[in-house]
Amino acid sequence: MTQPTPCYHCGEPVPAGSSWFSAILGEQRAMCCPGCQAVADAIVAGGLESYYSHRTENSANPEALPQSLQDELELLDRSDVQQRYVHSDGDQQQIQLLIEGISCAACGWLIEKRLQQMPGVLEANLNLGNNRLNLSWDATQNRLSALLGEIKRIGYVGHPYEPDKASEQIALENRRYLRRLGLAGLMFMQVMMATMALWDGFNQDVTPQMAVALRWAALLMTTPVVLYSCAPFFLGAWRDMKNRRLSMDVSVSLAIGGAYLAGIWATLTSSGEIYFDSVVMFAFFLLAGRYLERRARQRTVESTAKLVNLLPPSTIRLDEAGQPQRIMLDEVRPGDLLEIKPGESIPADGIITRGLSSIDESALSGEYLPLAKKLGDRVTAGTLNVEGPLQIQVSAVGNETRLSAIVRLLERAQADKPRLARLADQVAQYFLVTVLLSIVVVGGLWWWQVDGDTAFWIIIAMLVATCPCALSLATPTALTTATGSLQKLGLLITRGHVLEGLNKVDTVILDKTGTLTEGRMTLERILPFPGHDSDLALQQARMIESRSEHPIARAFGRSAAQADSVTSHPGLGLEGLGGEQLLRIGKPRYVAELGNWMAPEAPEQTGQWLLMGDSDGPIAWFVLNDRLRADAGALISNLKARGMRVVLLSGDHAPVVERMAQTLGIEEAIGNATPADKLGFVQQLQNEGAKVLMLGDGVNDVPVLASADISVAMGEASDLAKTSADAVLLSSHLHVLTDSFVVAASTRRIMIQNLFWAGAYNAGVLPLAALGMVSPALAAAGMSASSLLVVLNALRLNRLPRSPRHLKPTPRQEQTA
Repeated sequence: MTQPTPCYHCGEPVPAGSSWFSAILGEQRAMCCPGCQAVADAIVAGGLESYYSHRTENSANPEALPQSLQDELELLDRSDVQQRYVHSDGDQQQIQLLIEGISCAACGWLIEKRLQQMPGVLEANLNLGNNRLNLSWDATQNRLSALLGEIKRIGYVGHPYEPDKASEQIALENRRYLRRLGLAGLMFMQVMMATMALWDGFNQDVTPQMAVALRWAALLMTTPVVLYSCAPFFLGAWRDMKNRRLSMDVSVSLAIGGAYLAGIWATLTSSGEIYFDSVVMFAFFLLAGRYLERRARQRTVESTAKLVNLLPPSTIRLDEAGQPQRIMLDEVRPGDLLEIKPGESIPADGIITRGLSSIDESALSGEYLPLAKKLGDRVTAGTLNVEGPLQIQVSAVGNETRLSAIVRLLERAQADKPRLARLADQVAQYFLVTVLLSIVVVGGLWWWQVDGDTAFWIIIAMLVATCPCALSLATPTALTTATGSLQKLGLLITRGHVLEGLNKVDTVILDKTGTLTEGRMTLERILPFPGHDSDLALQQARMIESRSEHPIARAFGRSAAQADSVTSHPGLGLEGLGGEQLLRIGKPRYVAELGNWMAPEAPEQTGQWLLMGDSDGPIAWFVLNDRLRADAGALISNLKARGMRVVLLSGDHAPVVERMAQTLGIEEAIGNATPADKLGFVQQLQNEGAKVLMLGDGVNDVPVLASADISVAMGEASDLAKTSADAVLLSSHLHVLTDSFVVAASTRRIMIQNLFWAGAYNAGVLPLAALGMVSPALAAAGMSASSLLVVLNALRLNRLPRSPRHLKPTPRQEQTA
């Protein structure tokens, strides 16, 4: 079988018999749809066809991008709307746009060049790092709607960018931490060079005058690090002391402040050691660790912002006379009557007052097939109207919608810590109390009984040497590194207990649809009735389905010839004229009503069966099924190799579930399971002592995901499922799950190593410092070396060996191939 020709614009398969072509770079190029053809012609007409020579990725399919209606674009020309987005300086206006559909650097060149050709455009600069376009134009020569329309014409979509306040605040704090970290890192090497020249071991021929100058130079370079870079430590220590709580900030502040003051005293008196190199080294390592933690927290805010973007920027409101008027989203009020056209997102929760359609709720529920909705049914903000026009009466807006409730779930604090991390925090607390009491006792003994001049340096040495930095970094550094490593593999950790819990899992429960399968329908086979041809039947079905945006229609592919007078009956099927023949495709009873003949029974239960027929009788059965993921068999084999019990638990028909279990070699399979059945099964296993990991997607899996010891949601899962899960599989590659077991085992081993080393070092150096056998300089070097060793040991998690990705198919898989 020959591979279909890819579309020259977007790379999608070109349907057989396609009549869409564009002349590009001196040749006729095949296109998959009229949208790609129109975009390609617009690019060529603008004299920018060299874009196709320089691009490194295929362009986005324009039909897959959001539909920007002309009246919606013109809404942005209103002065009250522009106040939110546009900065004006006389006739010159400036806006920042978020561009969708960018695939490579050549896209940025194309957008900039095309806009710069437009009348009145003064500046068009696109930042490929965040896909934001800075656009300046003369308002007397062009309108914003015209510029956005031109962006749409060449295959992209531009929206006014309105930064999220929470994201802005985190970004501001991140920049502040980066400046503190950068200053500490810059001064670290400079101060180190100045102090090394004063070390006795280097035997440098340094004059007394030069020694004094080096001391003062080190002091001057260390002071901004202490006062600016280390300010968060001192502020945190002050806050904790006011709350009568000892924390690492207290110990860090005492160590940095004590060493800094000791260095000042040594500089002023030109005697003793200076500790400025230890101060800046200490500050640099601690600031680096805290910055990495902040970056991890920022990912939660970014995922929340993506969910909010499900809402459309504007909608159509019907007034008392029934006249439509496009308004901005923030103008919608409860009780308003809204008109929602096919292909538009629903802006608020409401009740259907007119129309029939199917609603795509995949973003919220994980159900990949749209649900039929009729008069009186409820619809949810952020879902997509697929088929027919609707009128809804708004029942909830803003923070009262279901979507906002999900956003609040996403924003909950991820404060969970593994048991080892909590144990380390408790040990650090007790250790800090012990150390401070020891310092008071030892310092007093040295002051009154031995040598008062030496007592101060003993106290500083003990304070610096026993700072529990290594102990405090032992688990967070390993967890942060492991979390980053897993994210690179494609698994996003959202709960702190995952890495520890993965080591205890002995039972893995797998959902079917959207988990072991791809969650999208494919045409598996065609069964024509006697006297009919399967190729002709497929051609007729494509003609009708090409008029539909339903996910089932995508399984049939596109057709150059399309049926006329196509009518959608949500939940039942489609009717249309294929030539002069009236055809129906969908549920058997609905199709049979066309000619009042008896609807036939589907040959078997496996798959989804659609019937096509006309007034004379049935023409053909079309069997649609959900395709098995390519690495599903490898996942099962890997889990079994680890000695784990594998169970397939699905709400799909039992015969379908059992057939898939046989294909993959799964011994236990349960079908027709309701959410309550799934929850009861998991709880029964837990009562028997099993440690359960659940991998699933969709709203049906939410109770099980919340109950399982470890829960993992698929990347395409509903947002509600993701908020209930402990981890999210960002990619569709199931092998990442087995990789995560390797990472979890290595993380636990490294955490134990770090805790042992940090505890042994702090316990061993304390008596040596108390006896005066460790100088403050040596104590600082030991403390820094101990912290560095812990960090380097944790960084080994970045280059872990990964589990086998591809295993040979099982005999059952070979038989079904």
